[in-house]
Amino acid sequence: MSTTPFDLGGVVVATTLPFTEDESAPAGLTVDYDRYAEHCSFLIDNGCRGVGPNGSLGEYSSLTDEERRRVVQVAVEAVGGRGIVVAGVHGVGWHQAQHWAHLAAEDGADGVLLLPPTIYRANRSEVVEHYARVNEVGLPIMAYNNPFDTKVDLTPDLVAEIAQLENVVAIKEFSGDIRRVLEIKEVADIDVIAGADDLLFESLVAGAVGWFAGYPNAFPREAVEIYTLVREGRIAEARELYSHLVAVFRWDSRTEFVQAIKLSIDIAGHSKGGRTRPPRGPLSPEHEAQVRKDTEKALSYLASR
Repeated sequence: MSTTPFDLGGVVVATTLPFTEDESAPAGLTVDYDRYAEHCSFLIDNGCRGVGPNGSLGEYSSLTDEERRRVVQVAVEAVGGRGIVVAGVHGVGWHQAQHWAHLAAEDGADGVLLLPPTIYRANRSEVVEHYARVNEVGLPIMAYNNPFDTKVDLTPDLVAEIAQLENVVAIKEFSGDIRRVLEIKEVADIDVIAGADDLLFESLVAGAVGWFAGYPNAFPREAVEIYTLVREGRIAEARELYSHLVAVFRWDSRTEFVQAIKLSIDIAGHSKGGRTRPPRGPLSPEHEAQVRKDTEKALSYLASR
């Protein structure tokens, strides 16, 4: 495990990315970098530990290479040393992931978030090489286990193997299996980070040290409050707050999570959510109605506190 200081305690937000209509841009949408900078600053101002540009929630796979790099640069500039920037460097092959990691290092990111190879269902040795090659860049790495999207499960024994790489310091756990938190801690010297918003409370109670989060884009202050309450041992208070937010948090684990979180941002009114680029289209009327209901229910409770 790396000896590089890299404090992941807290809420690091996988940031959404706002777009503005522009017929000359890909799919008629251009990245609104000014609004993105404002959003990153807003999250830090509300107590978040840091931001994570170019995750799935940031629609990295729908960006041009130029846009993808600029997003990290804007995040670094907006955070301005007040928190950490953990840049997504996902790629189909290690040569692509390593390229993005080099650029993240050049542009001032504090660490990287790294899925196993995307699109291609890699075997164990290919997964290990993927992480080993990005390890060579020298930035702290948060591995990301999302077997739903990658079809590759970073099981505890595999996590233990890649954790031997000096710069692999954490694992974002999104398998949906709450048992993994303790199983990983038993076999690997690595920080376990809650990855699914609707398992946040359970993961923290089981020993996760941080939260790499989606819904704090819309509810940053309350997200930090839940995290802090659990860390302080105020479990009943944390559970009470979480119980009023978990219905909307569940959208983080659904196929339409990007569209849902962007809509919740718009309803909350603090930042800009807006449209998504292909392949993500608009929410169905039924899903939009449910997201609105869940978001407004959470906001109503928060307003009554």
